[in-house]
Amino acid sequence: MDVKDSNGALLKDGDSVQLIKDLKVKGTSVTLKRGTVVKNIQLTSNDEEIEGRVEKVKNLVLKTCFLKKV
Repeated sequence: MDVKDSNGALLKDGDSVQLIKDLKVKGTSVTLKRGTVVKNIQLTSNDEEIEGRVEKVKNLVLKTCFLKKV
């Protein structure tokens, strides 16, 4: 299974990615700003989603169409 970011770069466990769009996090009042770096990502069984954590939110699931590899 190949997991790719918005630019087509391959992602793997442990990579760092950057948000390309402001995103509201469901269930919280947190908005992740464009340019936020998510370090040490984990791949999921879905090839369009990754798991990661940022300083404000743990166990965050993000769609790869909003990410680019750093």
